[in-house]
Amino acid sequence: MPAVGTPLARPPHRPPRTTLRRTLAGVLTGAMTAVLLALAPSPEAEAAPTLLSQGKPVTASSQEHVGTPAADAVDGNNGTRWSSAASDPQWLRVDLGTAAPLSQVVLRWEAAYAKSYRIELSANGTDWTTAYSTTTGAGGTETLNISGTARYVRMLGLTRATGYGYSLYEFQVFGGEGGTGPTLPGGGDLGPNVHVMDPSTPGIQAKLDQVFKEQESAQFGTGRHAFLFKPGTYNGLNAQIGFYTQIAGLGLKPDDTTFNGDVTVDAGWFNGNATQNFWRSAENLALNPVSGTNRWAVSQAASFRRMHVKGGLNLAPNGYGWASGGYIADSKVDGQVGNYSQQQWYTRDSSIGGWSNSVWNQVFSGTEGAPATGFPEPRYTTLNNTPISREKPFLYLDGNEYKVFAPAKRTNARGTTWANGTPAGTSVPLSQFYVVKPGTSAATMNAAVAQGLHLLFTPGIYHVDRPIEINRANTIVLGLGLATIIPDNGVTAMKVADVDGVRLAGFLIDAGPVNSPTLLEVGPQGSATDHAANPTTVQDVYIRIGGAGPGKATTSMVVNSDDAIIDHTWIWRADHGAGVGWETNRADYGLRVNGDDVLATGLFVEHFNKYDVEWYGERGRTIFYQNEKAYDAPNQAAIQNGATKGYASYRVDDSVNTHEGWGLGSYCNYNVDPNIRQDHGFKVPVKPGVKFHSLLVVSLGGMGHYNHVINDTGASTVPSGTSTVPSTVTSFP
Repeated sequence: MPAVGTPLARPPHRPPRTTLRRTLAGVLTGAMTAVLLALAPSPEAEAAPTLLSQGKPVTASSQEHVGTPAADAVDGNNGTRWSSAASDPQWLRVDLGTAAPLSQVVLRWEAAYAKSYRIELSANGTDWTTAYSTTTGAGGTETLNISGTARYVRMLGLTRATGYGYSLYEFQVFGGEGGTGPTLPGGGDLGPNVHVMDPSTPGIQAKLDQVFKEQESAQFGTGRHAFLFKPGTYNGLNAQIGFYTQIAGLGLKPDDTTFNGDVTVDAGWFNGNATQNFWRSAENLALNPVSGTNRWAVSQAASFRRMHVKGGLNLAPNGYGWASGGYIADSKVDGQVGNYSQQQWYTRDSSIGGWSNSVWNQVFSGTEGAPATGFPEPRYTTLNNTPISREKPFLYLDGNEYKVFAPAKRTNARGTTWANGTPAGTSVPLSQFYVVKPGTSAATMNAAVAQGLHLLFTPGIYHVDRPIEINRANTIVLGLGLATIIPDNGVTAMKVADVDGVRLAGFLIDAGPVNSPTLLEVGPQGSATDHAANPTTVQDVYIRIGGAGPGKATTSMVVNSDDAIIDHTWIWRADHGAGVGWETNRADYGLRVNGDDVLATGLFVEHFNKYDVEWYGERGRTIFYQNEKAYDAPNQAAIQNGATKGYASYRVDDSVNTHEGWGLGSYCNYNVDPNIRQDHGFKVPVKPGVKFHSLLVVSLGGMGHYNHVINDTGASTVPSGTSTVPSTVTSFP
């Protein structure tokens, strides 16, 4: 474990994935993948994995004739074979008897082989995930390195290479032996802090008020709550939402669950100042606000997703006090959004009736009705579409059965996923989730994932003594009520393998008092698999170091996997609360991106001792970034970076050739030593492929200053004195 404050070693150089893979047809990509997998056995394969499939029960979609049964493909005899009917598609499935970690599949084809096929895994024999696919199968003996845990494995033939059926001498599956422990159950009740309501439930307003009274000012408290409303109409409600509280509808679309009333966030608890209204969410509801306008006065880590406001939306607190940024996605606001005092805001893939005011930095992508780009005045930055997006998974009721809906990926997205029909995506029954409750160990969570289950965290606080390992493609990890994970003894809280389609959503990672080298890792170091078709997404996942108590971490989030999407995160080294101090909650780096083609939409990173964001991967993109430098730097020497004054808030490594950002802001408030100077807020290589749009830096009340905005470009904030006037750069270079 690195010492506190010691930078992690920069990842070893790996050959860059050129833009060729973005322009060639998928057939060529599949061919390259197949060749690499066939020629390069994984370390697991070299460690003599066990042959798991021989002699196990096997079934097939068809059989050519009586002499070629499915069982002959797992009998260990290269003189016998299974063959199918001469049509597409066809499949062969083996039941390993228990879930096991898998590392390799070997296909020994007869002359009639598959040109296009997939290797698929399943925990239950019904729901399948893809571990390998190709459109250029070569026949002969194909050795395929895979990863994942499953009981069932099948070869799904899509296109035959000959006029005959598919024919396999042997279908061999290798891996580790399955666990000997008891099978963990899927599904179950959601625990006492998930409050499920229907229109006939008595005392709904009283319960909402009770929880709000507990949570209104409990910024670092231990309470965690989720209010889930079944489809229907609810009259006369005012759901005031405090800390660590989620409110959501249980319909497939927002209009399935309608409030003739409000979902309100205000700042009475903090004297009308909304800059600390963190950690809460509203999702999947339709609102008819009583006054015609709903109030949602929040700052960081407060998401407004999949909402339909049949009126206006006010983003400022009563009295129009300070507010410091938030996030809207996949929502429709029929009336005007009143930005008022909000310093910064990001709205994605939504529809609005209008937008008022711009303080420092308002960014829109894929939003119908958004104002046109006017930066630097008015301070709007608008992209017509979001290049890639996939909405957050959510719990809903299908009849009387709980399911999680996993929305489909969109490219060049604009507008909501739900307004014009049934949203695209897949539904996963709750029975395929391990319902995690407080007291559950990381070992049990890992066993559940290995068994083929997804994870649904109920509201609560979870201490883990080892990383939660998400090593199976397409696993969903979904938190309710801002479920919070705390790593003990300096471990990493969660690690994701370099696999397709993992979805992390709706939870908080809170650093422990012993320094962790990292808190969240998306892909191991050196990851290089192409996930463009099915990326990993990180949504409403927040990271905190200090505030609730002492916490330390060298680097908070590391993204090594290619093509990942970071969609709304707040990575925060606490500037207030308990356990706060320059060394007490030491955390040098906020986000480090090593993967290629990573997209961040709605990135909030604040107060780190050194770099807040470092980017090493190629073709990275950020749409909206909000940052504050560490308030508590004791003096200039504490942040001196060689000959450079201060560490940039956002640094793109000199090795990077292509990177782009829109709507990025960095603020300083050096309240211990106001004489501190930052040379710049942003540091990037000067290359044709590195482009930035709508940049600003702000000195908050003259507490420290920036000499430039980006590199040596952009005016100093010194002339503004204490007036808190941004210095801007419209485009760079």
